Parts: sequence; structure tokens; C-alpha cells
Amino acid sequence: MSNPATRPARKIIQGPIAQAQILDAVDELFYQEGARAVGVEAVARHAGVNKMCLYRQFKSKDELLKRFLERRCKVFWENFEAGLAREAGNPRQQLLNFFADVTERIQQPSYRGCAFVNISTEITDRNHSARQFVADNRLKLLTRLQSLAEQAGADDAQSLAHGLALLLDGAYTASQTYPVGHPILASLQQAATALVDASLDKKAPEAHAR
Repeated sequence: MSNPATRPARKIIQGPIAQAQILDAVDELFYQEGARAVGVEAVARHAGVNKMCLYRQFKSKDELLKRFLERRCKVFWENFEAGLAREAGNPRQQLLNFFADVTERIQQPSYRGCAFVNISTEITDRNHSARQFVADNRLKLLTRLQSLAEQAGADDAQSLAHGLALLLDGAYTASQTYPVGHPILASLQQAATALVDASLDKKAPEAHAR
């Protein structure tokens, strides 16, 4: 038996640091491998903490899932608003900027699909809090798309928003079902542009800027 005096001192990780490491591990593992497939032990090991430390910071795996979705949602809306800011006052181009950004993102070799879509396919219970979180995110996006469509002068802003939302989720799925680098992924921007312009009146695009 080893002498306790010769054992290395146990490294103590402060609460805020441990929490940050755990959330970083969750973000990586849940996204790359799936929330259902990754256990708490794997999260703790990846974060460099033990299970006791993890449970001091988060009471359950469902809480980890909630924090994962919150972080992903925050990044999504930050990217969305940044795209809009590049074309302030031009709602048509703001819509197209959003799809340009998505087109670039889904073509990255490391892209693992939309985190919200992934969670929805993993969790079959529509009443689960994670599924409700995803639904709320999508409804908020649909509202924003419809608002931009209205500002751009679409004949039927609701139909345009619905079409763009379906196109978006179709692109997220295609990013995982087609080979990396397939040209179908690059066609998202062209499809979004065609859908937007078909829904606007006959005036030149510049006339739709507000």
C-alpha cells in the first residue's frame, strides 16, 4: 500500500472553472456524438473532472442538455443578428445574407448538422423540455423570417417565411445525407434567392430596401 504522504495532491478545480470545462465538454460531445449516446461519465472524463464534481455543478443530464441548447441558441441568434447588421435597412438582402451564411456553414467538413434538428431526431417525446426548446427556437425564427419578408414587400410574407424555413431544415438534413463537398449544398443560396424574388413584386430589388 502506498504511503498517503507520498501520493500526489489531488487537484481541486474551482466551481466556475469546473462548470465552464463541463459545458465545453457537453457542447463538443453532444454535438459530435449525440446527447443520447454520451453518458455523464464521458462528459466528466472529457471535462477533466469526476462525476461528483459534475453533479455538484449540474443536478442531472437533462440540465446539461438544457444548457447545451441554450448555448447553441445564443450562438445561432448572434450569427443571425450579425448577418442582418451587415445590410441594415435592406430586408431582402438581410434574408439572403442569412442563407449565404448558412450555405457557407453547412459546407464545412466538420459540420455535424443543426444541433436542434439532431436533438429532435434523438428525443421522440414531443413533450420533453428539449423538444419544446427546439420548437420555440424554430417558431421564433419563423416570426423573424416573416417580419423580414413583410419589410421586403413580399406578396405573401407568411408563405415566403414558411418556404424559407422548410428550405433551411432541408439544407441542414442534406448536409448530413450527401457527401462532404457535394454541389447540392452550394445551391442553397441560389434556391433561397429564387424563392425570395418570386415572392416579391415586379419592382427592382433595390426598391425593396426600407
